[in-house]
Amino acid sequence: MSTNSETPRKGLFGRKKKDRAPKKNGRIQQMREVFNLARKHNPASAWLMAAALVGLTLVGVLVGLLVSGGVFGTILWGISGLLAGAVLAMFMLGRYAETAAFDQMRGQAGAIGAVLNTARRGWLMDEQPIAVDPRTQEMVFRTTGRAGVVLVGEGRSRHKVTQLLEKQKRRHEKVVKGVPVHTFQGGENEGQVPMENLTKTLYKLPKRLNKAEILAVRNRLTGIGSLATRPPIPKGVDPNNIRPDRRALRGR
Repeated sequence: MSTNSETPRKGLFGRKKKDRAPKKNGRIQQMREVFNLARKHNPASAWLMAAALVGLTLVGVLVGLLVSGGVFGTILWGISGLLAGAVLAMFMLGRYAETAAFDQMRGQAGAIGAVLNTARRGWLMDEQPIAVDPRTQEMVFRTTGRAGVVLVGEGRSRHKVTQLLEKQKRRHEKVVKGVPVHTFQGGENEGQVPMENLTKTLYKLPKRLNKAEILAVRNRLTGIGSLATRPPIPKGVDPNNIRPDRRALRGR
């Protein structure tokens, strides 16, 4: 009986090789992408970071020469200056990359939600907008923290965003009575909060809730839900053109 020589034999304890998941980008690769993003947006950023690194290193060496006067002390001060320069350069890189990311997102639908999702210090944000005007694409995003409930609107029509925010504020005040409900509009016009100042605005709000109260408010807000928790509209169905079945209403 002949065997197929092309198919490899499996041993007694042979195992089938599993498909390996693609490797994620390492930390160095991520830093490289952030650096390229910052340099593309601001070509002078690389030179400014290098100046900070070299400048603080030279300051450390100079201080070492003046204070210690010895070679060993000068080296220690130089290393301290180098580390301080590296920290400053990393801080500058983060700010340059943040500015570049904001400029890329500016004007795109959902940009305000992406910025809100970066808020820390106990803020819990819903992944999906809680309200959307399907015709004009005005949106309202929600986040909850120690300041209470914050609703942030986004859209082209300032008047329609205001109406949408007021409607959602009334709904939330009925569900979470006694909890502050703040409303803001994200944008670049007068009376609106720019993207780069949005998280700072959240942090400046007066703190009224503790961690347990924040979780309790979040549980109560599940009754309102968001677009992710509501049943989707079937494809091909326009909710503005749905008409009732009159024969069904008459019982036929």
